[in-house]
Amino acid sequence: MRLGARILVSEAAVVAALVTIAACGGGSSSPSGPSPVTGSPGPSGATITIGTNGAVSPSQVSITTGQSVTFINNDSRTHDMSSDPHPAHTDCPQMNAVNNLAPGQTKLTNAFPTARTCGFHDHLSPDLAALTGRVVIQ
Repeated sequence: MRLGARILVSEAAVVAALVTIAACGGGSSSPSGPSPVTGSPGPSGATITIGTNGAVSPSQVSITTGQSVTFINNDSRTHDMSSDPHPAHTDCPQMNAVNNLAPGQTKLTNAFPTARTCGFHDHLSPDLAALTGRVVIQ
């Protein structure tokens, strides 16, 4: 094979690899791509704990507009707490500020600016009911 042809084949292989990486979301921690996050934290109005049993408690909390929710991970596994629906995480992007929550870690959502109900789940186990819940913003 001539040098020019080898270079073309090599370039084509690089382009194919880059297209594959882009289609798979690159090095993102979420298979669906980056989760949108809006706003900044407000004062915490409620706390949700992931217990050593791998379940959230309580599964529903109520806060007022402008407040955030504190998530505490007491489990031995990392959890990726995200807004519904899975895998888009677009219903309440303020929830996505929690994202990856390592064992022993505490994080806040961003402030919820509008009265509504927001569902959440663990992106790593989206069908596990024990890791789903709701935040009611009043």
